[in-house]
Amino acid sequence: MTHPSGLDIKRLDRITEHLQRQYIDKGRIAGCQMAITRRGHAAYFRSFGLMDLAAAKPMADDTIFRIYSMTKPITSVALMSLYEQGLFQLDDPVSRWVPSWDRQQVYVSGEGEAMRTEAPLRPVSIRDLLRHTAGLTYGGGLPGVGIQHPVDPVYRSLKIRSVGGSDSMATFMDKLGQIPLAYQPGERWMYSLATDACGALVEIISGMPFAQYLQQTIFDPLGMTDTAFQVSADKQPRLAANYQRGADKQLALIDDPATSAYLKAPGFCSGGGGLTGTTADYLRFCEMLRRGGELDGARIIGPRTLAMMHMNHLKDGQDLTTAAIGAFSETSNAGVGFGLGFASTMDQVAAGVLGGGDYYWGGAASTIFAIDPKEQLSMVFMTQLMPSSTFNFRGQLKNLLYGAIVD
Repeated sequence: MTHPSGLDIKRLDRITEHLQRQYIDKGRIAGCQMAITRRGHAAYFRSFGLMDLAAAKPMADDTIFRIYSMTKPITSVALMSLYEQGLFQLDDPVSRWVPSWDRQQVYVSGEGEAMRTEAPLRPVSIRDLLRHTAGLTYGGGLPGVGIQHPVDPVYRSLKIRSVGGSDSMATFMDKLGQIPLAYQPGERWMYSLATDACGALVEIISGMPFAQYLQQTIFDPLGMTDTAFQVSADKQPRLAANYQRGADKQLALIDDPATSAYLKAPGFCSGGGGLTGTTADYLRFCEMLRRGGELDGARIIGPRTLAMMHMNHLKDGQDLTTAAIGAFSETSNAGVGFGLGFASTMDQVAAGVLGGGDYYWGGAASTIFAIDPKEQLSMVFMTQLMPSSTFNFRGQLKNLLYGAIVD
């Protein structure tokens, strides 16, 4: 049977069978949720398994998840809404707003006291932050990744910790300005704290606290009522537990919803990974993007600005295979470009996936989303399993979803 969305319902049920058989029944994840819309029609929404194993609590349709790096596209849209107000140009140097960045150096060789640096060939730009080409790293702070670059110990010595830290946005940016860049700005791509810096710029340029700007500019207009940096006491029973897979392939609890740090107001609102929210909320964000920046009469960003955001902005049109440093990403690299807050499939053959021209990202707890403008498709998948590299949910779900498109 074909749904008004042009999706075959029986083929969509393969998603249900796959997630239940391969992941829930085998105990690989505690639970998950998936939502799909096409052409504006709700085509699929399912909740699987448990949101809390110890409490034997079923996954509820309004479960709240830690979305980690799915915060990044929200932050990027917020920053680009200021671009649309004429407050900056993409290639403006960050030092225009953070003068301490005018003294940045670039790593050449060595470690510690023997480290050699050189002057940057050009300043780090706002475009560099949005596309992860600024020369920043994650400071060795990603789960399961460890120290990747000789500059990472400097991050640790300065105690740069976005999630859970208490630095002001200005202090955070000044600390970043003291650390040697891992490479010349614009030359390579490296997953990094760059989007946390974008969040700081939202606050600095707008003159409004970052969380307040997101609330007024994105969450309130879109009706994203459960998306926030803190889970309020009345919503605590809806927060899922977070797990990791141990060497014995068993799930181990790493964040108990009863005692989670997300129940307290953060000292630092991380634009790179600090938000929590529901599948329904994130689907509204995705549908706004799919519709060119507007949903239910609320215009968040202009369609031409958004179209530019999901173009490939990597130098000379490279894909991530040639541009990226380090193995970590929320996506595979072949045939994939990166824009201003999103990855995008440039070459279906090289990437080995359907959906050329889609744009997407994921989060550290294995959450993913995707928008395909050509197919008029939005998809959100939520679970709570770290790290995101444990299973290739994106590849599997893409095969199942695109196989269900019949017109």
